[in-house]
Amino acid sequence: MVRVWFYRIAVVLLVAIGIGSWLAPSVAWSLVVVGPILLVGFYDAFQRRHTILRNFPVIGHFRYLLESVRPEIQQYFIESNIDAFPIEREMRSLVYRRSKGALETQPFGTQRDVYRVGYEWVAHSMHPVEPLEHEPRLIIGEGTCQHPYAASRLNISAMSFGALSPTAIRALNAGAKIGKFAHNTGEGGISPYHLQGGDLIWQIGTAYFGCRTDDGRFDPELFAEAAQRPEVKLIELKLSQGAKPSHGGVLPGHKVTQEIAEIRRVPVGQTIISPPRHSEFSTPVGMLKFIARMRELSGGKPVGMKLCVGSRIELLAICKAMVETGLLPDFITVDGGEGGTGAAPLEFTNSIGMPARDGWALVHAALVGAGLREKVVILASGKILTGFHMIRAMALGADACYSARGMMLALGCIQALRCNNNTCPTGVATQNMALYQGLDVPDKTQRVARFHAATIRSFLEILSAIGTPDPRQIRPEIFFRRVTDARVRSFAEMYDFLSPGCLVNGDGAPGAWQSDWNKARPDSFETAGSTT
Repeated sequence: MVRVWFYRIAVVLLVAIGIGSWLAPSVAWSLVVVGPILLVGFYDAFQRRHTILRNFPVIGHFRYLLESVRPEIQQYFIESNIDAFPIEREMRSLVYRRSKGALETQPFGTQRDVYRVGYEWVAHSMHPVEPLEHEPRLIIGEGTCQHPYAASRLNISAMSFGALSPTAIRALNAGAKIGKFAHNTGEGGISPYHLQGGDLIWQIGTAYFGCRTDDGRFDPELFAEAAQRPEVKLIELKLSQGAKPSHGGVLPGHKVTQEIAEIRRVPVGQTIISPPRHSEFSTPVGMLKFIARMRELSGGKPVGMKLCVGSRIELLAICKAMVETGLLPDFITVDGGEGGTGAAPLEFTNSIGMPARDGWALVHAALVGAGLREKVVILASGKILTGFHMIRAMALGADACYSARGMMLALGCIQALRCNNNTCPTGVATQNMALYQGLDVPDKTQRVARFHAATIRSFLEILSAIGTPDPRQIRPEIFFRRVTDARVRSFAEMYDFLSPGCLVNGDGAPGAWQSDWNKARPDSFETAGSTT
């Protein structure tokens, strides 16, 4: 109907302009305005790609215009402080204030419904202790490595150069230098922008960027050369990430510039596909041997692995391989299946992989049950933005934390949700020079350092409030979650916490844990028949 009316109006306008121009030639100038609109309308009416435009010429474009700014309208005019996702406005505002050194207190009480299912809190002590002046550092690789590392309890999570802009990487690394915390490179390799003086955690993914042969295999000589750099403090073997577990990434050829090619050791202009699994090993034992090899090639630096938990049997197979071989990673980074900064297919982000909190608790329990917990550090990754989030992760078994989105917000990210299309308006997640040159590195460096310092200060204050100066003494019994409007359960009641060595000794493991341990094979990543 609208299309028919458009034809009628177009004919009437053209006839009217024609007659008017014959009577007064100046009327023809109206075609400067009317002509383009009519051309757009006729194009809309005859194109076949968009039904909306075909049925509603010209005015149908307003639908697409409004849709293009929908995230901004939602964010600035509609969403409340506490119910937006992925990161609610309350948390974003807190990160902004802390990164700027602004007032961060809140008046008039919490805005959260404390009686809503899912509300969580930590129990304070009637006898709090004096807050620590400095954070207790975490020693990774002590007793097993020639170069153990004293890590901060909060570090920058894996985000590659390529995913983030050059200026963003420079600011993150320079901020890490000021705050004396570590910066994970992501699987894209070590770029010049990572070398601003901050400590590095070099992540090695399935494509072995930065240490690969021409056919995509692991190159031990290239690895040793980079791993022995003084800036590299830890090496992290990535098995999977929460955004897209068991899904390889694709770097389109048009993005493989000379600079990216040199960093990642790939051909210029050639599309690079990261395989979903590693080519250097195919079993838990093989993986542990590869980790031991990497530790040796690095000159004795701590080496760990990163995973998003899938099958409990697979996790127990890795633990059983540790027990039988005596080969252990120095740390395990546990990511959540809810995803993070990495762009991924919707199904993977929404529906594949174990959520972070369940993953932290499961890995902790598995290591305890295998008698390995005191030998392996657990690093938690998954929406860590505040000191409370750090304490919660530690109550579920973590020793220290990573933050990715928190660090992006400290850089000025506004959650525009354009990380995957190269149009990030703040210059954080783009390779468009016109956009990323607007990110002022000295200013954002200070913001990253201030955010880290304020979050650690919050962490220490909560430690004081719960009555312990030692993060190792955080217990799941003091964390609570509302499960109905009238019922509360502690983390100790909600999650399985095994006794040391119970799986190895066959001594009282709860539920199906012992059955899964018996099914697990150190020579196979088994998934069939697994339970969680």
